[in-house]
Amino acid sequence: MSSLAQEESRSISENCTWGQRKRFADGKVTVPFARFLGYDRGPDGNLVLNEKEAVTVRRIYSFFLRGMTPYGITRQLTAEGVLSPGGKEKWNAGAVRSILTNEKNKGDALLQKSYTVDFLTKKKKVNEGEIPQYYVEGNHEAITQPEVFEMVQRELEQRQQRRGRHSGVHLFSGRIKCGVCGGWYGSKTWHSTDKYRRVIWQCNHKFEGNEKCSSPHFYDEEIEQLFVAAVNKLISQKDAIIGQFDLAPRTAFDTTALEAERDELQNLMLETSAMMQNSIYENAHVALDQAEYQKRYDALTARFDKAKERLEMVDAAIKDKQSRQATIDAYLETLKAQDTLVERFEPSLWCALLDFVTVYSKEDVRFTFKDGTEIKA
Repeated sequence: MSSLAQEESRSISENCTWGQRKRFADGKVTVPFARFLGYDRGPDGNLVLNEKEAVTVRRIYSFFLRGMTPYGITRQLTAEGVLSPGGKEKWNAGAVRSILTNEKNKGDALLQKSYTVDFLTKKKKVNEGEIPQYYVEGNHEAITQPEVFEMVQRELEQRQQRRGRHSGVHLFSGRIKCGVCGGWYGSKTWHSTDKYRRVIWQCNHKFEGNEKCSSPHFYDEEIEQLFVAAVNKLISQKDAIIGQFDLAPRTAFDTTALEAERDELQNLMLETSAMMQNSIYENAHVALDQAEYQKRYDALTARFDKAKERLEMVDAAIKDKQSRQATIDAYLETLKAQDTLVERFEPSLWCALLDFVTVYSKEDVRFTFKDGTEIKA
């Protein structure tokens, strides 16, 4: 009876799995609406924008681009009494990261992100290529613009690369570099307990060691004014900058050779894996010299591992080139859209255009933009 029940469970599971994957292949999107912020289930089962909840999603993207961390955003939303996707009063950083990386917020849908490994235990696993995935573009109305979504993905990646530099305390965190000692600027509070309280930015290594760093400190408004001056200089040069990129070939971002190498490595790994399986099968059915078998199998394993290691490097190089090209494209689009000089500090321009600031002295502050242009303000 137990065997029959297990076989019936397996059959039902396979039927359900087939039906679900058929829906994915047909481009039909399914999400857990009870815990999904920003969308409701429409009459046809597809995503329909919930404008009230979408405001919260847009705010999360805005908070992040202003420099806040997922943890900082959770504290902000919890303090304001905004309910989480699960309807709870307290948010967690995982929920914020999920919202920041969910492609459905830009109107697309990646299907079959995870799958059930065992029909008995119902254990799920993240799909890392074991089974097909399907990507549906323009499936539903977007909450945030695709450009904003891609900007957030690049910022997430850059923060990961500069681990330890980004505190999320402020928009300027991890962006101001000391030109004297090479350290990074951080925020400090003067007169924290009286009416003269001020927040300043100074080198984090200013008072370390026997000799203190000679770099100056700055107030928020000073950095903002300097940035406005630098951006206006950049805008005055924008035609030359855009023309330079339009004329120059994008060879630095070309991934054709890398993609060809990736395909070759994938084929090599498939062939090697098949040879390993054949070797195992032969050893199980034919009497072989075990020392000779082990030597041959180890050689195949080493070949597979070497190809896999190289494939990971190639994939990382392709991703890096694509990321850098996307960063430059977004930078140029923002620059093209800026028709007039800037009158006041705009956080969106700081995030979209600036790479970092280097402080040498009060009179020598240099802004390095994402295309490599350096402007002294």
